[in-house]
Amino acid sequence: MFSVTVRDHMMVAHSFRGETFGPAQALHGATFLVDATFRRAALDADGIVVDIAAAARELNAILAAFHLRNLDDDPSLAGRNTTTEVLAQVIADRLVERVHAGAFGPGARELAGVTVTLHESHVAWAGYERGL
Repeated sequence: MFSVTVRDHMMVAHSFRGETFGPAQALHGATFLVDATFRRAALDADGIVVDIAAAARELNAILAAFHLRNLDDDPSLAGRNTTTEVLAQVIADRLVERVHAGAFGPGARELAGVTVTLHESHVAWAGYERGL
């Protein structure tokens, strides 16, 4: 399996519901380093997994919807604790929607999967992997 990863970041504010989260139940900020990895079994006719520029552009566009915003106010996330794991899934799902919409070009039709990893710090991260 071949893979290509692009990286970006976002800074958000959010709060959590539930005793599990202790002080994080209050509004707080988080900065995430975000990796999006695209996989496929065989390279396309151009010898690539996916157009890296398109992958970077699409990841940036998805993160721009969250960057410097309070996630508690985002209607698309209403009713969910915006944990690192949940955000990884939301971003991966939106990337797959953009692949299916053609934003990555025709070569992306053969992608097998996408993995999104959000790094909370240099010692903690979470991710979500899904097929296409």
